[in-house]
Amino acid sequence: MDPDLWLTALTAAAALWGAAAGALLPRPAYRFAVDEDSPWQTTCPAGHPLTGPAHGWLGRARCPAPGPATTPPATTLPAPTPPAPCTYGPSTTAVALLTAVVCATLALATGVRPELGVWLLLTPLGVLLVLVDLKVQRLPDPLTLPFAALALLLLGGAAVTPEHAGEWRTAALGALTLGGAYFLLFLIRPLALGFGDVKLAVGLGAVLGWYGWGALYVGTFAGAVVGSVWTVVQAVRGRTARRQLVALGPFMIGGAYAGLLLEAYAA
Repeated sequence: MDPDLWLTALTAAAALWGAAAGALLPRPAYRFAVDEDSPWQTTCPAGHPLTGPAHGWLGRARCPAPGPATTPPATTLPAPTPPAPCTYGPSTTAVALLTAVVCATLALATGVRPELGVWLLLTPLGVLLVLVDLKVQRLPDPLTLPFAALALLLLGGAAVTPEHAGEWRTAALGALTLGGAYFLLFLIRPLALGFGDVKLAVGLGAVLGWYGWGALYVGTFAGAVVGSVWTVVQAVRGRTARRQLVALGPFMIGGAYAGLLLEAYAA
């Protein structure tokens, strides 16, 4: 088959995967979006229990409208308008589209290489981290720790597969380097970032380190610059209070995504 056709088919498949996975993210995004000392959400905003696969973590972010308790008697009066379904969490359409675009662009940049499977599996988790951090400025351990572990484990599998374009050794060193750098920043100025950012840095360091130190530098620098500019702009506009913790996770992930695209395409 023509290589261009292979790449087109691969990109389309990646986009479909991203759309399908992204459509399932609003419900866990809603459940994880709680304060640090609060339990995960177990009911929708209307009080309906969240049921379904995986103890209610998988499924559409909406509850069906409750039906009438009894059959109303025959009457000439117009029937009451049925209650609307209860929806919650971020927009399913927007999240599915975002995840599809990220997966498709990663497929275009990476091509038919084994590490693409790693990027596609980690993308929904990265998007979920962005959604939760934007909502409550928190990066929960059940998301950051699996992200780091999966990145190292899956890249280890990619490293023993033919046609790969990165190195697991630099991925592991990247995880230690970036995680250690953020941990040092956390010790120096704990008000500037949360410990969740430190744990996220471990996974992002592994992803960027796969393509070498240049990718680690580009991805980290891009996220830091955009995050700093955003913080300054918000402070000037009076939307960020002094000493208020800013959600750094979206900028860290966005910078890593940009660095990954550039280095995957160049590899």
